[in-house]
Amino acid sequence: MQATNRVVLTEAMDLRRSLTRRTGKDIISDKIAALIASGVLGVGDELPSERELATALDVSRQTVRSAIQILAARNIVEVSQGARTRVISADLSAFHVDLARHAAINSYDIEAVHAARLLIERSVVTDAARLITDEALSRLRNSLKEQKNCTNDPVRFLICDREFHVTIYRACGNPLLADLVTDLYTYMMDYRRRVMSRPGAIAKSYQEHKAIVAALESHDSEAALQAFGLHLDRIYSTTRIMIKASEKKRHGDKKTNRDSDDAA
Repeated sequence: MQATNRVVLTEAMDLRRSLTRRTGKDIISDKIAALIASGVLGVGDELPSERELATALDVSRQTVRSAIQILAARNIVEVSQGARTRVISADLSAFHVDLARHAAINSYDIEAVHAARLLIERSVVTDAARLITDEALSRLRNSLKEQKNCTNDPVRFLICDREFHVTIYRACGNPLLADLVTDLYTYMMDYRRRVMSRPGAIAKSYQEHKAIVAALESHDSEAALQAFGLHLDRIYSTTRIMIKASEKKRHGDKKTNRDSDDAA
């Protein structure tokens, strides 16, 4: 029994050492990999500039540059002189990203995911309003400044948006709940990208984010719940509209194909 305990203790210590050895560039390369896994970034997409990514992820440009080099060495992105870095692969097996988890979230219907988000985020946001630190609030304010400059860049805005939400989730003090709601956040991200491409969508999200930050700065749980609730309801309604439109188009295309086959 004692020998077993020693083995378990040794493995736990080795795991802890491996985690503490992770550098900033490793963490940011995993973050960019997570953006690809969740659909915020897709194959063929250009990454924002190093400066823009550094601001969005709240790190130095050197850290972003080193993280991109890791991704390039794994043939996930392509770095070209005089051009934007581009995503060329979604094979993220070498990174700390659970692709199956993202796929599993998308297997649920929007009603189930929305209900789950409302249930979990009410708890998360209530605790975040009470526990959020000055450092986290500073990150949210900096994020708002960057979001204001993204009104014509949906992909860049969604990178900021993910960091904004995750910062709030982490502020609740419960890492398990934060991870759960982060997974729910990634639901149908390809539809969210289309929604954010519509005129006025980014500006609307930005205004809602401002209201959320104001409530968190006041540590007002009720105001934070109300602001977040309005934000989630709009995400739900706009995503639902986009999903319905896509299904209608798909059914229309199938009917057209059937009609063409019959005519032939």
